[in-house]
Amino acid sequence: MTTITHRNDHAFPATAAMSREGAARYVFAGLRLALGWVFLWAFLDKLFGLGYATPAKGAWVNGGHPTLGFLKNSAKGPFADFYHSIAGTTWADTLFMAGLAGVGVALILGIGMRIAAISGAALLVMMWTAVLPPATNPFMDDHLIYAGLLAALALTSAGNTLGLGAWWAKLPLVKRLPWLR
Repeated sequence: MTTITHRNDHAFPATAAMSREGAARYVFAGLRLALGWVFLWAFLDKLFGLGYATPAKGAWVNGGHPTLGFLKNSAKGPFADFYHSIAGTTWADTLFMAGLAGVGVALILGIGMRIAAISGAALLVMMWTAVLPPATNPFMDDHLIYAGLLAALALTSAGNTLGLGAWWAKLPLVKRLPWLR
């Protein structure tokens, strides 16, 4: 019987733990980019009415109200009256769109991860409270999973891998105010 030995010229981490750590960094970077796209796409679709969740006539640039349809028609449960009362208001539309754009851009660039995690999680939890209880589970839905993922992304410095997080952290303003990381 002949044994074939393959020579490996690639430099890999010396231990399995280091290899897992490196792989985990890239998995979190991929999840950060994916979730950033979810937020940014929602912003773009509502802004321009690209026909996915928002028809062209409902686009914000065409005078539509990004919060009106969901909050007026889908809000239910203990907070329904509150959400119905703010549906389509200028301030709610503006804050909602700014949140979607800001969180999306921050996640894609890998900067401001702490602010993105807090504001994104707040936005997601509010969306979760608008439909209590969720349709397919007594309490859990994707909004809470995404909120938890945002916390994990911020806590693991996921913006440093395939992002500008390390550069961002070196800026004098961010060094002075570390909550901007």
